[in-house]
Amino acid sequence: MKNKTLLFTVSAMVLSAMYAPVSMAAEAEEAVDDSALDEVVVTGSRRKARSSADTPAPVDVIGADEFLNQGDGDISNQIRNVVPSYNVNMQPISDAATLVRPANLRGLAPDQTLVLVNGKRRHRAAVIAFLGGGLSDGAQGPDISAIPSIALKQVEVLRDGAAAQYGSDAIAGVMNFILSDSAEGGSIEAKYGSTYAGDGDSWQIAGTIGTQLGEEGFINLSVEYREADPTSRSVQRDDALGLIADGNTEVRQPYAQIWGQPQVHHDLKAFVNMAVEAGEGRELYAFGNYSERETEGGFFYRNPNTRGGVFSADGGETRLVGDMTPDDGVTCTGGVNFATGNIDDPLVIGSAGEADALASIFADPNCFVFNEMFPGGFTPNFGGNLNDIAGVLGLRGEFDSGLSYDVSVGAGRNEVSFFIDNTVNASLGSATPNLFDLGSYTQLEKNVNIDLVYPIEIEAFASPLNIAGGFEWREEQFSVGIGQIESFTPGVLGQLYTIEDDPATPEDESKVFSQGFGIGANGFSGFSPSVGGSNDRSNVAFYLDMEADVTDKLVMGAAFRWEDFSDFGTTTNFKVSGLYRVTDELTIRSTYSTGFRAPTVGQSNISNISTTFVGASLVQIGIIPPTNPIAQLRGGEQLQPETSKSFSFGTAFINDSISLTVDYFNIKVDGRIASSDDKFISTEEAIELEQQGITGASELAKFRYFANDFDTKTQGIDVIATIPMDLTDEGTSSLRLAANWTDTEVVGGDLGATRIDQLENNLPKVRGNITFNHSQGNWRFLTRANYAGGYREYHLDSDDLVLNPGGEITFDIEAAVTVAEDIDLIVGAENVFNNFPDLNEFGGVAGAKYPVTAPLGFNGGFYYVRVKYNF
Repeated sequence: MKNKTLLFTVSAMVLSAMYAPVSMAAEAEEAVDDSALDEVVVTGSRRKARSSADTPAPVDVIGADEFLNQGDGDISNQIRNVVPSYNVNMQPISDAATLVRPANLRGLAPDQTLVLVNGKRRHRAAVIAFLGGGLSDGAQGPDISAIPSIALKQVEVLRDGAAAQYGSDAIAGVMNFILSDSAEGGSIEAKYGSTYAGDGDSWQIAGTIGTQLGEEGFINLSVEYREADPTSRSVQRDDALGLIADGNTEVRQPYAQIWGQPQVHHDLKAFVNMAVEAGEGRELYAFGNYSERETEGGFFYRNPNTRGGVFSADGGETRLVGDMTPDDGVTCTGGVNFATGNIDDPLVIGSAGEADALASIFADPNCFVFNEMFPGGFTPNFGGNLNDIAGVLGLRGEFDSGLSYDVSVGAGRNEVSFFIDNTVNASLGSATPNLFDLGSYTQLEKNVNIDLVYPIEIEAFASPLNIAGGFEWREEQFSVGIGQIESFTPGVLGQLYTIEDDPATPEDESKVFSQGFGIGANGFSGFSPSVGGSNDRSNVAFYLDMEADVTDKLVMGAAFRWEDFSDFGTTTNFKVSGLYRVTDELTIRSTYSTGFRAPTVGQSNISNISTTFVGASLVQIGIIPPTNPIAQLRGGEQLQPETSKSFSFGTAFINDSISLTVDYFNIKVDGRIASSDDKFISTEEAIELEQQGITGASELAKFRYFANDFDTKTQGIDVIATIPMDLTDEGTSSLRLAANWTDTEVVGGDLGATRIDQLENNLPKVRGNITFNHSQGNWRFLTRANYAGGYREYHLDSDDLVLNPGGEITFDIEAAVTVAEDIDLIVGAENVFNNFPDLNEFGGVAGAKYPVTAPLGFNGGFYYVRVKYNF
């Protein structure tokens, strides 16, 4: 209750009106000559803001228009289109990762990038990615999709390790989403789009408005609402075709299983950003958000002959027959004889007498087979309702001595409630529901920050020595909410029975058996009371950050940070950086830093059962805490922080003809956290896990746990170039190139060859885009070419289904015209030539027509139309 009270108190203060931060960007604009700088950045340094080419570490600045001038409604996809080192794909049939898609910056895991909003740490999503294709396994990053692009002023991407400056997670870099601080006017925009194939229809309406608050303050409110239909890029599965050929008319047509983007319902996002004077040079500020959405997608098809624990217990040889009244002394045809624990006369699938036997079972209410309920098999629909709320309240100002301060308190909460439809709890037999409330994950974070900055005049330096220091307290809590009882409870067909040994025959032993039906909602078991509950931890941090122009040409900086965590102890990190101005147009820069990422509370304590492929077979894989005694027998132990060493070196060249930055980075990460390799489990251990409340564990043949499992070295080069062009006398034009090369090598750890190959090759090593913009009079035009190099996909994470798709090129276009005063009409297309990835040669195994990790997606072309009113 205290947590919720703090969260909603902060959020209410934000969403009512008592906010007013010094907009860091606005402050910077007052401190510098606007005519001298095209871009002003505030990320990566605690000095007065400077241009992106005049910072020791590389920073990309992405204006709001670069997000708004796209057809896609998800900001994560929009970032992918303009930041080549940022990778995110569709994530179909990926458990909870379908709801909050993991994204990778510079080839590293999603939670190795720190996300800020207005310079303040953004809370994590409640979703942990269990099926991450190797790279994102076990990651728990923020939900960037909760941020509406219309609320943004700009996004700054710091492509450099920054844990010494900002704390945990900033190994790959930092993304700072800076909210609009406009104090007047606004816009309303409506957008509709659809794929060339005629599915995936989406519509969106968004608006933003700013108004003055007091003499110098402002309040800015932005709201976005979106709906999106699913897509299908599927083929019929081979096993489904076989069933149809054998006369089964109940198999779903045209596809038993769907691969495509999920359906998104009532996707609502709202942000408020406010600032007001508080007297005597102080400013009170606040910002916050509320968002909600429902996402629903498909799961793997359950074959009516072979699905274990539902239709068969031996891979399709014999049919599972359940006895709903085991105590009546009557044995069902093909069922268990409870006197012996054996199946005396198994019902062989496809045998001559099977049809008559099934007819007698259907007619007997005491006997049951799931072919009666789902004669053509079934495909579960999995989804979740996501709710996100956050708020930050702070006071910022400067004393007469020149000491500036920023004191803030913030809280963020992300909750995902899971559901699954069109499935069964097989152990309940004929009494099973088909729709289950599975329970929820909740991530709650609270932050208190005190940041101080003081410039000291040093005669030998060309500028004051900027000394920044501060304190941070954080608390993180991960909670598991209990699902409905039918989603996890064992029914009559899943109960264990015991035949005691006969004392008269000492050679006999007692026998434990069941009817063989799976327990819990098939596909994603609900969370039982034993799994439910909360875990938390807290940490405190102190940092010191110094930077100065040592000479007119040389900038030097250093940062140190000490943190103490309640669960694993302390960590200390540092960073040094430098920039040298060779000429007025040319600079060189370099950084070296150590970093860390603390394991999340969820990673340390989560239990989950997922359905995935091993080889070409669909099986249940369990995730258990690494401190579980059964995990510890296989090497599990308490998680420790990931640690990193990062080096960058680059150059920037800027004049009236071109702006060019080239930066090399090298990141060594030790003790990376991911799910372990598969660990075999005995029947006795599986039953023990079931008794601990891990529903469905009795079906497990293998399990995993999160571990500090391996070490990697990631290196790459980023190239950003902007060229202004004078193509016409009255218009303005520009050409922008953004390219990235990233290579990851596993240099330590006990991983199998498949996991190593996934980590090293699942993402394309080269990505880039070239964007041309032209505006003239009342119209403008944009075209973009996108490139992603070849990659390797272990389809369904299987060693036997290896794909090597080639590189892809897609083109986007957009044209806009002002049709009336303050009204713009925009039409455009993404992937205008309807490009698709190489076909999936194993499509018949599970129905995916294309590689499912395709870096540019596999929906094909998408057209859209927008109408925008500015006021």
